[in-house]
Amino acid sequence: MTHHEIAVGDRLIGPGHEPFVIAEMSGNHGGDLERALDIVRAAGEAGAHALKIQTYTADTITLDVDTPAFRLSADHPLWPNRRLHELYEEAHTPWEWHEPIFALASELGMVPFSAAFDPTAVDFLVGLGVPMLKSASSEITDLPLVRAIAGTGLPTIISTGTATLAEIDAAVRTARATGNEDLVVLACTASYPAPPEASNLRGIPVLRDGLDVAVGLSDHTLGIGASVAAVALGACVIEKHITLSRADGAVDSDFSLEPDEFASLVSETKIAWQALGEARIGPKSAEREGLRFRRSLFVTRDVRAGEKVGPDNVRSVRPADGLPPADVDIVFGRTFTQDVPAGTPLSWDLV
Repeated sequence: MTHHEIAVGDRLIGPGHEPFVIAEMSGNHGGDLERALDIVRAAGEAGAHALKIQTYTADTITLDVDTPAFRLSADHPLWPNRRLHELYEEAHTPWEWHEPIFALASELGMVPFSAAFDPTAVDFLVGLGVPMLKSASSEITDLPLVRAIAGTGLPTIISTGTATLAEIDAAVRTARATGNEDLVVLACTASYPAPPEASNLRGIPVLRDGLDVAVGLSDHTLGIGASVAAVALGACVIEKHITLSRADGAVDSDFSLEPDEFASLVSETKIAWQALGEARIGPKSAEREGLRFRRSLFVTRDVRAGEKVGPDNVRSVRPADGLPPADVDIVFGRTFTQDVPAGTPLSWDLV
């Protein structure tokens, strides 16, 4: 393996493997464990390779303070003027739910993991035996937290919404300084939902080549188009929110995929990866039959020896058994050396 190929459970992440698609539950459980488990089932049925949640409490991620700094903007498209503490209290996944959620995800063949938002979450998740951890976008400048996450030795995903290249580089260097090379950096636009024109997917190969890491996309746009395009630009991990229904009013449902859409995400990103092929031009093995039906020169009617070869008895048609069409100017005006029935491919021994 190289550092671009990362083992997570029985799966390999890297350019040589189909995209690793992560279903992000976030707060779409709506505070109901049974709904959370239904989302896990839906993700499994949709073909997700991993099921991700978020590990924090309102008190570990912010303060219970009501000042303008601790409120979202009044013009926020989803959560206008909401107090941070109140929003995170609604959206968080209770820690006692983690074990049943992870157990069901594992049973359904998915990799269960979470984003850790403080050192107590790191310890808690390691205690649950998760095979992978994530550092969220807003935590990328919290280098002590990045160090704690990567320092577990587990494969580590670093999301990069809002970050400059210098900040991303600092986080990657911090993670690598722990000796952990199993890193995936996700391009991300931390806007909910994210407009497609703000996705800047051309930055994906910049991250891959500049940081020498496996790369992916944490996609908050509507639909699956951005994710499919990201695969064409080198993304080997796709993370997308999933909900049972966007109409249910959960905190992240407006920019989440419903189960049938998530199934399309899995299948279409795989097709995009398969379609990349190799950096070469030429006939493909799948075109063998097509090669047989290129055009060539054929005798179009019965002719007698001694007749002149011309447009009334030789023409470029399919299939490709005769002389190439480019030879028409060479053969026209010559004579047939023998009787030739219609439908015979023209060859040099006939003229």
